[in-house]
Amino acid sequence: MTSEIMTSEHTHTFGKVGPQLLEYERSIVHSPKTSLRRMINLNSGVGNTTVGSETTFSVLIYDKHGQDIISPLLSVKDLREMGITLHMLLHCERGEVPDVPAIYFCQPTEENLIRIGQDFSDGLYSSYYLNFISPISRQKMEDLALAALQAGCQANIKKVYDQYVNFISLEDDMFTMKHQGSDSLSYYAINRGDVKDSDIDFIMDSIVDNLFSVFVNLGQVPIIRCQRGNAAESVGERLDKKLRENLRDTRNSFFTGLGTDSFAAGQLSFQRPLLVIVDRNVDLATPLHHTWTYQALVHDVLNLSLNRITVTEQDAAHPTNRTKTKEYDLSNLDGFWKAHKGSAFPDVAAAVEKELEEYKKAETHIKGLKNDLPDEDAIDLLSDNTAKLTSAITSLPELIKKKAEIDKHMSIAMALLNSIKSRKLDVFFEMEEKIMGRNTLERPILEIIKDPDCGNPMDKLRIFMIMYLCSTNMTEVEFDDYTTALTEAGADTKALLYMKRWKSLMKMTAGAGMSEYTGGVAKTVSMFSKLMNQGSALVVEGVNFVLKENKLPITRIVDHLMELKNSEEEKEYRYFDPKLLRPGDGMAATPRTRTPFQDAVVFVVGGGNYMEYSNLVSYAKKKAGTSNKRIIYGCTDVINSEQFLNQLTRLGNDMS
Repeated sequence: MTSEIMTSEHTHTFGKVGPQLLEYERSIVHSPKTSLRRMINLNSGVGNTTVGSETTFSVLIYDKHGQDIISPLLSVKDLREMGITLHMLLHCERGEVPDVPAIYFCQPTEENLIRIGQDFSDGLYSSYYLNFISPISRQKMEDLALAALQAGCQANIKKVYDQYVNFISLEDDMFTMKHQGSDSLSYYAINRGDVKDSDIDFIMDSIVDNLFSVFVNLGQVPIIRCQRGNAAESVGERLDKKLRENLRDTRNSFFTGLGTDSFAAGQLSFQRPLLVIVDRNVDLATPLHHTWTYQALVHDVLNLSLNRITVTEQDAAHPTNRTKTKEYDLSNLDGFWKAHKGSAFPDVAAAVEKELEEYKKAETHIKGLKNDLPDEDAIDLLSDNTAKLTSAITSLPELIKKKAEIDKHMSIAMALLNSIKSRKLDVFFEMEEKIMGRNTLERPILEIIKDPDCGNPMDKLRIFMIMYLCSTNMTEVEFDDYTTALTEAGADTKALLYMKRWKSLMKMTAGAGMSEYTGGVAKTVSMFSKLMNQGSALVVEGVNFVLKENKLPITRIVDHLMELKNSEEEKEYRYFDPKLLRPGDGMAATPRTRTPFQDAVVFVVGGGNYMEYSNLVSYAKKKAGTSNKRIIYGCTDVINSEQFLNQLTRLGNDMS
């Protein structure tokens, strides 16, 4: 085993999992999920960890990054069914667990490798299966081998794998890169004034490594488009180089043999996907915008993170009516969430109420069957009633599950409704839509800022920043008046320092940058007088709610590039094809085909949000009838308005 560690030229590992061993799935979720299941099955298959017909129980050890990757994909129940008896953080206190294999899933950092070496020395487990999220270097592999030799446990280390799953799958068509407690890939980290070239190189290389993992899982080499003059261009250039180098190494390339006759290409299409890399700076207004769709509202108001939220509600059962908190998982396993996450909130409220009514009818039906049962002597004569009761009992587990789902979304909807009412979020949403759509406001923004009953200080700062970004003629005096009013309203206006400088550096007005954004101008104010809380239920009466959905700036860019429109905007984006023998300058290179793209991965450097994701999903659905567009949305990190505003405030603080 030692010689294998020290002499393996390419894998520099005890073993390696590559894309040729992965079952290809179109969904960005299914490939990493398949990889994780195979990993837990000791990299020998996708089913349960078994030897013969018996389940082999094992221990799962992960770092925080590995925990974030696993969390949205596999529940505790899933892990238990696959034979995981314990799952623990690598750096927590762990006792010896003899006669049980340990599966490690972590980044190959110096700190992690030292702790793994300590586990070797302590003899915590009978066998070790080491899985690294991103590739381990030759030098670190040799250090790990040395630690195993010194501990005398080299025979217990069964396999070492580079898994290439260095991204977090949140949806079937959405992924992010940033893990908990990390600020390294944020908008602030990229745009801070004192950032060093070495820091930028580290950030760009990290993003490129993560994107490379995404396309290893997809099994496709993309055609890359990225705008000139920003971080997106740097990522595009470096990713093109990395893909090109991998393709040259025909012996160890992850994409060798992937062509029109390959399994992976056949599942996607004969055409390669388009990768559109955009910088957050192309649209700063959308991350600040108040929203109206269910998933985006949950993210904005309840801080959705890794598909999980915490809701605070009143405990009616307690004498003092104190508050209690509940945690909820929100994934596509939840049928209601899957069906309504992209819907407007009033539609969701109506759907919750409808689901509740249907449950009550089913419950009443079952109770009626119980009351209608005849006496014991006559029961054998009434097989029809018996069959109905049997059917009701069979459907009971599903009914109980449905009730839990309804209760969950009722609780979430009530929490959202309380915030909407107390902060008048509907007012902010409608006004921001009008600002972005260049429509006349019925009420001056300054009046909103000075109104103590309208929103919190951050809401007021957000709407002003959107107006400032979209404004083409705001004077210094007007800017100062708004700043003073915001300060008096309790807002931290440091973010405005950065925003002012940003507009100056861009040498353009935000109005020109946002000229093609058109708001929906939904009539939410008059509608909301009829959306109210009555008892324990949400009631929507006589609502005629139609949210006119328009293309957000990033969706508009994607449309131009996928459809190969001959526009000035399309010409601003460099073109890279890693499969071309000569890379060219990225601008002179032209597409080999003028056929519009069917598949695209859209990646935002500097942070993304659920509004953009939902807008792209809607765009793809509208195109599905004619061209069957498929789009995956990714970003360095998923941030809500408060988180983004905090980053802008930090940038402003650095300037003051």
